[in-house]
Amino acid sequence: MDAASETPDDRTELTVRGARGGRGPATWGQRAIHSALVKLGPDAHRYNVRLAAPVEPGLPLDEVRRAFTDLLHLHEALRTRLLVEDGELVQVLDPEGGLPVELLHRDTPERAAAAAAELLAEYAAAPFDLAGRWPVRLGLVLVDGLVRQAVLVLSHTAADGWGMRRLVRDLVLLATGSTLEQLRAARGFAQPLDEAADQHSPRGRRRDAAARRHWRDKLRTGPRTLLPPPPADADPGRRFPLAVLRSPELVAALPAAAARLRTSDATVLLAAAATRLGLLAGRREILFQVVVGNRFTEQAAEAVTTLAQEGLFHLPELAGEFAETVRRCQGPALSAYRHSGYDKPQLEAELDELRATGAELADHSVFWNDTRDPLAAAMPDGSAEPPAVRRELAFPDTFPARPGVSVAVDVVAVPGAVELLMVADSALLDREQMARFLCGVEELVLTAAG
Repeated sequence: MDAASETPDDRTELTVRGARGGRGPATWGQRAIHSALVKLGPDAHRYNVRLAAPVEPGLPLDEVRRAFTDLLHLHEALRTRLLVEDGELVQVLDPEGGLPVELLHRDTPERAAAAAAELLAEYAAAPFDLAGRWPVRLGLVLVDGLVRQAVLVLSHTAADGWGMRRLVRDLVLLATGSTLEQLRAARGFAQPLDEAADQHSPRGRRRDAAARRHWRDKLRTGPRTLLPPPPADADPGRRFPLAVLRSPELVAALPAAAARLRTSDATVLLAAAATRLGLLAGRREILFQVVVGNRFTEQAAEAVTTLAQEGLFHLPELAGEFAETVRRCQGPALSAYRHSGYDKPQLEAELDELRATGAELADHSVFWNDTRDPLAAAMPDGSAEPPAVRRELAFPDTFPARPGVSVAVDVVAVPGAVELLMVADSALLDREQMARFLCGVEELVLTAAG
């Protein structure tokens, strides 16, 4: 306990009773993430979805308890455990149970924020017992009897980044007076058991088969190498640098470029990334794994669950002019989105079978993940004008090698700016090349915006 605490830290418990329960096959998203977590082993916590947020100006503990309890009733992914039975992954929805909540007491808002940061790091650093416990950890920090900080960590099997944002929105609504019944009546959304039932229907099986066929076809015909392979004497324990470009200019430039080129700003960014990687690698043919949110319906858009999966984006040839490259990207991007929902463990087994026959598959070690939420603008967040942000390029960290990854780029919306976060194999790209790629992507968009 912190010496400055007014009262001892303690615990409470949120109780669920009389909710829906059941069991069924796991969803494609659950299977994909669970498979990745099993491969990561003790590093599985790297996939945890985390949030620490201030509660302003502070709320009574009973109100916060009620809001979180209603949230557990509302979103079934928070009460879903994953078990392996006879070699198959099964989801079990608990109709009742309890969630322990750690309560920390501090004497100032500043100490509360510091305690929340420490608790977030503690919660996020531990893997979840997905078979035995609910995939959520919650902690609250109080000052003068009011909750001033909330710490929430989810297993990635329960929610992706989009799902977490939906969860936070509903939590804010519940904490500010909306009732569970009002939220249920306002909109429908997919629950994991219902999503799995749809995926195992004849329509869902056809969609799965078509997506896996798309992957197999593209990996047979796509480019065998994008970046040259690492040298034979490359350090197996080498670290992957992280480069971060924070660009306030992209906030206005992206929609302007999209309007001028008559496409989406996501396609503009994807085309810019393909162009710049092609220049770095000396390639005209590009293949990315593109993370797709898979929230194409209203029910999926509102769901708190994990739906995002990788699509395969294959551009046969870059154009000489950027506007033409953008046009050429539209069809392959749409095809990648259309075939981004599938049974990933089954796909991986099929690809292993192809390799066993001697088939050489295309290089699919480059990942592009545009995490910006197109619905975020419609969500009230209480913020006023975005803060003034200066452009910055930095290399803040390095990471352990990521199997099967040569380059991974995330696009993130932050207050007042768009950030491009790039991790790359240091045996393939140096920091100067990474900087050239990120600044080149930004330059292409700004030029296209006029």
